[in-house]
Amino acid sequence: MDAKELVTAYYNSDAFGNPDVMDRFIHKDMKMEWRSSKGFLQVDKEDLLELVAGLKRAYSSYRLDIGHIIADGSRACVRYTHYVHAIENPSEEVVLGHFVAIWEIKDKKLYKGYLMSQVG
Repeated sequence: MDAKELVTAYYNSDAFGNPDVMDRFIHKDMKMEWRSSKGFLQVDKEDLLELVAGLKRAYSSYRLDIGHIIADGSRACVRYTHYVHAIENPSEEVVLGHFVAIWEIKDKKLYKGYLMSQVG
């Protein structure tokens, strides 16, 4: 699986709703630099799995709307919007945020990520 296929499979999977699914895509030594409208974070694999577990508790469902996936060698870039339904109001879909991620692939897993996000 090349970088574009891996990133496409990851973002089309249930990874953002299920830490077990995410775990299959993420390299054991994964690191991510995340610049958001709220500041800067350095995230490792465990941090990301905890974040997904928290999303699963806070939202009844989610979906991603992928705008672009571009790849070059062992790197791929994805632009997407993350939509959620809050447990408190499951009938209303809201934008959680807009994201652009660049991933470096190692051992056929997501290894090093650079994420920029803006709250929806």
